[in-house]
Amino acid sequence: MLFNEFQASMCNALQGSAMAAEAKQSCYEGSSVQSFQFYLEKSGEHEAILQCVQSILPGEFKRIGTGKSGLDVLGIGSGGGELDVQMLSVLQSTFPALPITADIVEGSSQLSDNFKALVSKTTNLQKITFAWHVMHSEDYEKQVKAKGDVKKFDFIHMIQMIYYVNNLAETIKFYHSLLKNNGRLMIIVETANGGWDTLWKTYRKELCVDAITEYRSSAEVLACLKSQGLKYEEHIIHNTFDITECFDMSSATGERLLNFMTAKDHFYQSFTPEIRAGMLDLLRNKCSTEKDGRVFFNSSLSCILVYA
Repeated sequence: MLFNEFQASMCNALQGSAMAAEAKQSCYEGSSVQSFQFYLEKSGEHEAILQCVQSILPGEFKRIGTGKSGLDVLGIGSGGGELDVQMLSVLQSTFPALPITADIVEGSSQLSDNFKALVSKTTNLQKITFAWHVMHSEDYEKQVKAKGDVKKFDFIHMIQMIYYVNNLAETIKFYHSLLKNNGRLMIIVETANGGWDTLWKTYRKELCVDAITEYRSSAEVLACLKSQGLKYEEHIIHNTFDITECFDMSSATGERLLNFMTAKDHFYQSFTPEIRAGMLDLLRNKCSTEKDGRVFFNSSLSCILVYA
């Protein structure tokens, strides 16, 4: 997907290297959707993100919407919409009388269909006007610039999708430019020095070869915001998940997790024995903590709110 993924997170090239170019445009089609959903079930990532946004967004939405006659939201890489629906519900309940529009940019047609189905059965969202853009975020950027008639937004969110863009600085600059007065851009990304950051930067050469060619964590995003002189605040989303089975070669669950975490079809066939051993050692000793004989991977995230 676009995260927004891993993550709609790490875009799983399950259909083989011959599909890499297509995966770049529309990750999370077919079997990779199931891989992503499997990861979400095991990691509790959406629940951790939801807990954070539900504590932060009501106050932010009140600040953003005060005195406005309508509210416009843009979701970039929204995946199946599970988090969008929750955020839009909070916005709707904060301003029940205001008209709300939601533009959704998502590269996966399958996940976009899942999102539409979710909206159709969420009764409190029936008054929101949705516009669907089934495309990569950079294609949306090109389309907006070509039209010239630029729609501005009160709230823009990019959850777990910043890994898939070609130019981080240009992407942030463009979407920040779409904010209305007093608007907010919310970027959620793996935190610096967390488990994902450690794994993907240590094994950059082996992992950054398909949909993700340059791994980024909150460190790169914050450096970019500072270089552009943008005001922001950061909230850490603490999360861990159990990867004990990753160290049991006979465990199908462990292999599925390793496949997702390394964005490969088959972890055990994709790397040399030395690289595999090194990755597993890193996962256990540098990316995780042990408790009661179980290994818990540090999958904490950063929620960064950028001011207009």
